[in-house]
Amino acid sequence: MKYSGKKIAIFLPSLAGGGAERAMLNLAHGLGEKGIAVDLVLAQASGPYLKEVRKSVRIVDLKAQRVLASLPALTRYLISDQPDSLLSALDYANILAIWARRFAGQPSYVAVNEQNTVSKSARNSSRRRQRFIPFLVKHFYPWADCIIGNSQGVAEDLSRLIGLPPEKVTILYNPVITPDVREKARQPIEHPWFEKNQPPVLLAVGRLTKQKDFPSLIKAFHLVSQTHPARLIILGEGPDREALEQLIKQLGLENKISMPGFVENPYSFMANASMYILSSRWEGLPTVLIEALYCGPKIIATDCPSGPREILADGRYGSLVPVGDITALAGAIEAGFTGDIPNPSPESWKPYTLEVIVDQYEDLLLNRQTGKSRYSNPYSPAKY
Repeated sequence: MKYSGKKIAIFLPSLAGGGAERAMLNLAHGLGEKGIAVDLVLAQASGPYLKEVRKSVRIVDLKAQRVLASLPALTRYLISDQPDSLLSALDYANILAIWARRFAGQPSYVAVNEQNTVSKSARNSSRRRQRFIPFLVKHFYPWADCIIGNSQGVAEDLSRLIGLPPEKVTILYNPVITPDVREKARQPIEHPWFEKNQPPVLLAVGRLTKQKDFPSLIKAFHLVSQTHPARLIILGEGPDREALEQLIKQLGLENKISMPGFVENPYSFMANASMYILSSRWEGLPTVLIEALYCGPKIIATDCPSGPREILADGRYGSLVPVGDITALAGAIEAGFTGDIPNPSPESWKPYTLEVIVDQYEDLLLNRQTGKSRYSNPYSPAKY
């Protein structure tokens, strides 16, 4: 369906290389390809994904030094451009979207998308300002026309935090499996560890931060490496790099663990890895886990709040281990080597395809159709 004159604005802090930014960029492209005018409104037009924005999407750079400073410019944008719907993602951006609509006095439909378990993120953050997020969420999210959680676990957390009945939080998964992912997963990989007759490679992807708990993964791999000739690659960048490198050196794993940083195509790594491991302490809906399901390696994930149990359908599509349990994680890796973990089937990733999710957002943002039950994962055992 063509929407003549209709416009959707998607507001983000930037196009930093995270799962939320990737998901919103995928969504913008999908909506644009359906003939919908899409503005990607950025507090600051920066980040590695910026060069991937297609011509079908207009970039609006608010030129703010930080997210909170973008409020006046975002308000002016709503007054001048008057989008039919404003979708925001990530906590402070969500708060600002709500405030800007109030200040603009403009009747744009505002939907806020929460990508993480707010209570966990705030409790574990080292940044003082992040501790205020639960307070802001509780007081201002109800001002939005629609509150979106990207998983059932996130929706439950929001419901408890805000004091709303669960049915008031709409569940919409991120559009993860796209034509771009499919194409990049097929591309050849140039890395000596993936050449013939090399030991199996384990893979993890994520920012090098406390949330991802890579120390537990490295220690579990150290236990496994005593009996199995394997290697571990961790893709991503972040503030914990130095500490992780010191741990790797301390355990004598310099020749068995590689941390090449952020790479533009992690999918070819996933498609060639023997196992994909997510060791997080908490998540919202871990995009990389869904991408790994599509690419096909055996999956091991911590049973953290929230997302892995929902994505892996209570362990049907991969192995779930307790958070921070190094022995259990090592045991799961051993089970992967002995064939006790099956490779994921296509039904595991089908609910997260771009085509499915774009249709749901189109209903929400232009036709104002909401409904938690419509968007629940049919394969997930989790129920409210």
